Amino acid sequence: MNGHSGYWDPLPAARAAADTPVPEAVPHLVLALPHPETYLTGRWEERNWRNVPGPFYGADTDNCWSGRMAAPGHVLYDDVTGQEFVYRQPKNAVEVDRLLFAAWTDPLSGYGWDGDQHWTADSVRSWWHERNRLRAWTAGLGTAWSAHSDESHREVTAGLSDLLTYLDGELETDLRVYLYWLQERRSPEPAEALPRL
Repeated sequence: MNGHSGYWDPLPAARAAADTPVPEAVPHLVLALPHPETYLTGRWEERNWRNVPGPFYGADTDNCWSGRMAAPGHVLYDDVTGQEFVYRQPKNAVEVDRLLFAAWTDPLSGYGWDGDQHWTADSVRSWWHERNRLRAWTAGLGTAWSAHSDESHREVTAGLSDLLTYLDGELETDLRVYLYWLQERRSPEPAEALPRL
């Protein structure tokens, strides 16, 4: 056993999410999500370097800090422009819906979902080998914002702490499973060896 549960492709769930009622984060609205192609129009070339490898990413998003209201386990903000990025890819349909709602609330439609068409084994490994850059940024910002007087900054600090835990924990296995999927276009069986990062 290699300690992984395989790869769950979130894109079919994203395509099926059209006409899904918006999550309970905004209960007074009676709306449904449109088809993701209408708002997941972010450009790969503009993606934030902090995005973890996977199909979803934040690119030229707004800086209103709305993404964490819908998807706090997946979205964070950078401290330069305030733009949103995806720090954890969704692993089930509920998480996909949350991330889609975060993307839908972005008025610039700056989220993308075509990462699988761009990530390669080499680029995933390169991202992993440069992860200390993300760790240093996350730790530094967490320290700076933990004492901030604004409550929204302190809330983001909890997400930064979650990202650090993920970087030092499950992310390595998640990326190795993703690498397998990128190379084979199928989920690895639990007993199959995963590629090295």
